[in-house]
Amino acid sequence: MADQTTKSIIVGAPVADVFAAWADFENFPRFMEDIKSVTRTGEKTTRWVARGPMGQDVEWEAETTRFEPNKRIAWRSTDDSPVTTSGQVTFNPLSPPQTEITVTLQYVPPGGIAGEAAARLLSDPEEMLEKDLRRFKSYVESGVTANR
Repeated sequence: MADQTTKSIIVGAPVADVFAAWADFENFPRFMEDIKSVTRTGEKTTRWVARGPMGQDVEWEAETTRFEPNKRIAWRSTDDSPVTTSGQVTFNPLSPPQTEITVTLQYVPPGGIAGEAAARLLSDPEEMLEKDLRRFKSYVESGVTANR
């Protein structure tokens, strides 16, 4: 069963700067607490390593399915990945120099219903996304990640 969460935040920077910061996937560990690394593996593919439950790393491959500069980035995990996830981030320019970003994530926790229950005990995806977006805002606006 897939879960979905959507969160938005306003970043005090022009849309081109906000988009460029998000599109640089290898910098995600600077503002996403549970992401350990992101490595570009192809023109549209990346390898992700995240901190998983009980100290076990979780790794998966993702492909960018839409890349519309200053508007939208969408992705999904590849068919052979152990993690099933997809999502998109949209960029809405507001009165300069502000940009609203909205992130929608869909994911299927590994391990079926038991895995989903365990994942919910260990972390709240909505709360995690909200914190990651606050760190992203800080990263873009000041170049310094907020305290975890």
